Amino acid sequence: MQMNITYLSESRSACEKEDVTDPLRNWQDAFNLPQDLIYLDGNSLGAMPKKALEQLEQTIRNEWAEDLITSWNKAGWWKLPETLGELIAPVVGAASGQVIISDSTSLNIYKSIHAALGLRQKRTVVISEADSFPTNLYIMDGVATTRKNIQRRLLGKDGNTLDELLDDQVAVVSFSHINYRTGEILPIAELVQQTHDAGALFVLDTCHSAGVLPVELDQWGVDFAVGCTYKYLNGGPGSPAFIYVAKRHQKEAVNPLSGWWGHARPFEFEENFHAAEGIRRFQTGTQPILSLRGLQAGLEIAQEVDLPQVRKKSQRLTQLFIKLIESGCRNYGVTLQSPTDHDKRGSQVTLHFENGFAVIQALIARKIIADFREPGSMRFGFAPLYLRYTDVWDAAEALEDVLKTEEWKEERFRQKHEVT
Repeated sequence: MQMNITYLSESRSACEKEDVTDPLRNWQDAFNLPQDLIYLDGNSLGAMPKKALEQLEQTIRNEWAEDLITSWNKAGWWKLPETLGELIAPVVGAASGQVIISDSTSLNIYKSIHAALGLRQKRTVVISEADSFPTNLYIMDGVATTRKNIQRRLLGKDGNTLDELLDDQVAVVSFSHINYRTGEILPIAELVQQTHDAGALFVLDTCHSAGVLPVELDQWGVDFAVGCTYKYLNGGPGSPAFIYVAKRHQKEAVNPLSGWWGHARPFEFEENFHAAEGIRRFQTGTQPILSLRGLQAGLEIAQEVDLPQVRKKSQRLTQLFIKLIESGCRNYGVTLQSPTDHDKRGSQVTLHFENGFAVIQALIARKIIADFREPGSMRFGFAPLYLRYTDVWDAAEALEDVLKTEEWKEERFRQKHEVT
């Protein structure tokens, strides 16, 4: 059923009323955001929870500065990847013992695809999306260099549906829950069933969905999953990623990056590797404790919030933005790249404009933060816990003004940076 939010776009005062009655409004105070800044980049880096400062200070001043190496035991540093994995598990619909914090998203994709191929030894094909986030494809190519005769098939290039690409040679299907560029949501339960019917295993990337909409890894039957924690889980820049391995695969699945943290007896310092039991075997090397402590505050928030409420507000925010853009920016050559159906759209709206980079820079100069992806994609991320309806109104109004006045043509807005 389509959501009717027409009244929201009638005036800014209508948005103000929505902010007053917003059931999530109290969560705004849990985050540290500069005054008068509108942050529409939660799909790339989430805001900092205020509690993260307390936890980091405690870790630095007491656990590190005072207790030093004893904190591996005394402060529970050694167990942090498992402890935090247990906090993530219910957020992504996983039972206990199937999620652990470890390494980066890219490394966990490598582990997952490699392990899945090992469980389907006689098969040689891996399927992904042609418009997947590039690192996923790079990692897939890297995996192929370690195994014989691995072939890649891409949805959108080698076939237009998963059914067209599946056969008895397919070992692994690796898709993203939400397209990083357009925000489109894939029907994961359906795709997993198709994959399993063909005898293959399914690897899911949840980077753009974990923490902002319902994810049901166990219910959907996903075999392996990965996700970053610095977007909607608000873990901080470069915070460690997580990996999910379904319980049914944990005894046979092999972690190709067999570091000492995945050893059954790491402090016996044996010459040969013996994998730990359960999800612990998918750890690799020593984990960054300060980053884990920074992440902890975001995960504690994710544990407490009502995710269906988060999803509902996300849909309303994005629908409001689209409605305002369509009425105010259509005549300036801006086109919508995201799905119009809110049930098929994640928590971002992507607009295409040939000179989108300069437009985004002009908005940033006005303290409205969004980001840009080549070619021409302006991405606006909507984090419901700290974003207001009035923020959306003001951002849409500013975007229209930047386009109308052609402010984006100023030379200062055309200077490219390393990060866009």
